[in-house]
Amino acid sequence: MVSRQSYGGHSERETPGPIPNPEVKPFSADGTATARSWESRTPPDIHSVGATARWPLRAFVRGTNDVAQERSGNNPSGRGGRPTRGNDQRRGGGDQRRGGSGEQRRGSGDQRRGDSAGSGGRSFSRAGRQPREERGPRTADQAVYDGPELPEDITGKELDRGVAAQLKGLPEKLASRVARHLAAAGLLVDEDPETAYQHALAARARAPRLAVVREAAGEAAYAAGHYSEALAELRAAKRMNGATDYLPIMADCHRALGQPQQAVKLAQSASVANFAAPAKAEMTIVEAGARRDMGQLDAALRVLEQAPLMNKSREPWVVRLRYAYADTLEAAGRPTEALTWFHRTDAIDAEELTDAAERASALESAAE
Repeated sequence: MVSRQSYGGHSERETPGPIPNPEVKPFSADGTATARSWESRTPPDIHSVGATARWPLRAFVRGTNDVAQERSGNNPSGRGGRPTRGNDQRRGGGDQRRGGSGEQRRGSGDQRRGDSAGSGGRSFSRAGRQPREERGPRTADQAVYDGPELPEDITGKELDRGVAAQLKGLPEKLASRVARHLAAAGLLVDEDPETAYQHALAARARAPRLAVVREAAGEAAYAAGHYSEALAELRAAKRMNGATDYLPIMADCHRALGQPQQAVKLAQSASVANFAAPAKAEMTIVEAGARRDMGQLDAALRVLEQAPLMNKSREPWVVRLRYAYADTLEAAGRPTEALTWFHRTDAIDAEELTDAAERASALESAAE
C-alpha cells in the first residue's frame, strides 16, 4: 500500500519521496514498427467522439465560453463557478475580529517564543528556513512531482464535468492541482506532446489511484512516443475500471515496441466485437499493420476486406480504412486495384486527411 508520505502527504509544501510505478519499463519504443501515412501514431479520432468520461486529454475540454462565464461569475445556467453566499459579510466581520485583538495576542505570543529561543529554548519560527531555490537542485522524482510550470490562465475549470467529478474524492487543494495539470496536458498534447506528458506525470504522481489520471498519462505518453510507458499506464487504467476502450492504442504500442504478435492478440479480443464502428476500424488498421510487420500481406488484406470498406459514410474512420486497403494493395503488387481504392478514398476525403490523390497520380504516371 502506498503511504501518504510517498506523495508528499498531499501537501504542496512537503517534499515527495520516490514515485513508485514498477510497471513502467526504463525504455521507450525502439521504432521497429514502420509508421505509415495511415498510421499517424497519434490517438485516433474515436477518442474525441462520445467519450466525455474516457480519454480525458481530448474529451475533457469544455467550450471556452462556458469557462469564461464561470470565471466572470456570469453563469446563467447556475452550474459551476463559485456561488454567492449571504454570509460573506459575516466572514468579513470575522476577519476583522481576527485582525484585532487576536492578532495582538499572536504578536505577544511570538515575542514570548522569540524570548524563549534567545534563552536556549525551542524556536518555532520558520524565518531561518532557506527558500526552495537555495536548497539545492531537485531530485529526478521531485522534478516529476513538481511538473512543468503551470500557466496562470489554466485553472482546472477547463476539465469536462465528468472528468472533474472523478477528482472529487481528493482533498480540495490536491484536486485543484491535479485538475490543472490534466488541463495543461490536454491543451498541449497536439502541439507539445512531451510537455503534455510531463504534466500528466505530475498529475499521476499526486493521484496514482485514479483511472482517469492513468488514462491521461497513457495517452500523453503515446502522443509523445513513449510507447512502453503508455502501455503500462493504460494497463493500469484498465485494471482499475475494466474499460476496453484502450485496446486499439495498446495494440499499436505493441507494434511500436516490435511486438506485432501481441498486437494481433489484442485485436482478436472478444470485446472488439462490441466496439462502435470508429473504434473497430482503428483496431482493424492496427491489426493489418501488425500483419504487414510480420510479412503477412495476404492476411493483412483479408483483415481489411472484412471491414466495411464500402460504407457510404464520409467519416474519417472510413477514409482511413480505404486508404489502408489501397496502401496494402500496392505493397502486395496489385497496382491496378490500389489505384481504384486510392480514387475511392480521395472521393470521400473532403478534409484531405490523406494523400490519396497524390498516390493515385503517381500510380497513373507509372502505368503510362
